[in-house]
Parts: sequence; structure tokens; C-alpha cells
Amino acid sequence: MPAAPSDWLEAGRIGRPHGLDGSFYVTQPRTPLLKRGLQVRVGEVDAEVVRLSGTDAKPIVRLAIAEDREAIEALRGAALLVPRDAAPALEEDEWYAGDLVGCAVVDERAGLEIGFVSELMALPSCEALAVSRIDGADLLVPLVKDCVRSVDVAAARIDIDLAFLGDTAS
Repeated sequence: MPAAPSDWLEAGRIGRPHGLDGSFYVTQPRTPLLKRGLQVRVGEVDAEVVRLSGTDAKPIVRLAIAEDREAIEALRGAALLVPRDAAPALEEDEWYAGDLVGCAVVDERAGLEIGFVSELMALPSCEALAVSRIDGADLLVPLVKDCVRSVDVAAARIDIDLAFLGDTAS
């Protein structure tokens, strides 16, 4: 029986081929999730990572299901999914990006429902939540303690200080 989507974490996406043996660059890599010998899911197919090289910023991977450049080109853009139970343990105040997407964003002190997280973005100085506001506008919320009061993944709720962002509108 296949695992529910929440049981899988995205470790990156299949990028352009590297060489002739089916190796490829990983785009949007989450390198700590990738390990040689690990079973990953690509679409509906499970495959073993048989090569892991390159750098953390630009990993090169080869999967047992793709033996040449053409085979990997056909999979280009597909997500590399890793079982959550194979992922390293998280530290306090760490979350997987996929766990934050869809969370309600509120300012509990002001009694405001603000919107929902549409994605987690890596900015030069910190990571930020891209929030789709209820009023249709967009809001970037830096993941810093002065702005984010609490994250409750189980309740799918993030409490922020809207005044810290200079926004007092409801």
C-alpha cells in the first residue's frame, strides 16, 4: 500500500543530465535528505540512489531506473521523494517546507486571521513564508523569532507579529 503524501518529503527535482550513464543534477536540492543506497520515489516508481556526488549546492545523482541520458531526460522536472522516516531528525524550531505549506497564518494578539502559507522561500538572509492573504494580497514573513511567535505543525497554525512587518491592516 503506497504511503500517504505526508509520509514523503521532497529532496529535490530531476534536473539536466550529467554524462551518459543516466546521472543528473538535482535542482532545488535538500541535500541532507539524499543518501546513496536510499530508496526514493519518482512519480509512481521506487528507485535506489546508486550514485551521489557533486556538491551540496549542486548534487549529482544516478537512480537504478535510468541507465542513460535519454531515460533521465524523460524524467526531467520530476520530484525526488524520500520517505519521512529515512530523513534526519529535526532540531527544535526546524520544520520541513512541505509541512508549513497550507498552514493558517494568524496574529493571535491582534485577533487576526491573515491567510495561508503558499511556499517557503530561501532568501539571502533568512527563509521566509510566502503567505497568500485572505484579502488577496501577498505577504512575505521572515522566519525570525521577532516576527514568528510560534509554529504548530500539528494544528497547521503559525502565529506571527503583523506589527513587526509594519502592517497593522486587518
